[in-house]
Amino acid sequence: MEAKMDDSNPRYQALIELLQTADTVWNASRVFFGRWDLGPSQFNVLNLLHLNPAGLSQTDLSRQLIMHRSNLTGLVDRLEKRGLVQRQEVATDRRAYSVVLTTAGATLLRDILPRYYEEANGVWDHLSARRASELISDLQQAAQNAQRTARSEC
Repeated sequence: MEAKMDDSNPRYQALIELLQTADTVWNASRVFFGRWDLGPSQFNVLNLLHLNPAGLSQTDLSRQLIMHRSNLTGLVDRLEKRGLVQRQEVATDRRAYSVVLTTAGATLLRDILPRYYEEANGVWDHLSARRASELISDLQQAAQNAQRTARSEC
């Protein structure tokens, strides 16, 4: 059975609103991180490495960031050039590298994170903790549905 096009469908409207909100938040984050001459993706790399002090492979970083590995290579190159991350050889595999946060990267994050958490909290200041938990669940379900739809199209 073919779905009927209906712009007034609340589910369609919710999807459009989600996409527009994601775009708005992304653009606001570009301005926010620009204070430190970073982009949102660069911050995400630094934050993941902060959460994984032993480092992560570029493959693991690209998976967690949902980004093609070739795009991640350029991000890591730029962060390494600034001295914020470092590639270290993996002792068990001479072809592999682990990306780790440097002291300079950790110092930068200590400056950014309190402001980041404050701003992120401000984005949701109208939302109760209970409703935020429900929203997380709703968004996770929407993501699973979208993945299922994408797989069925292949």
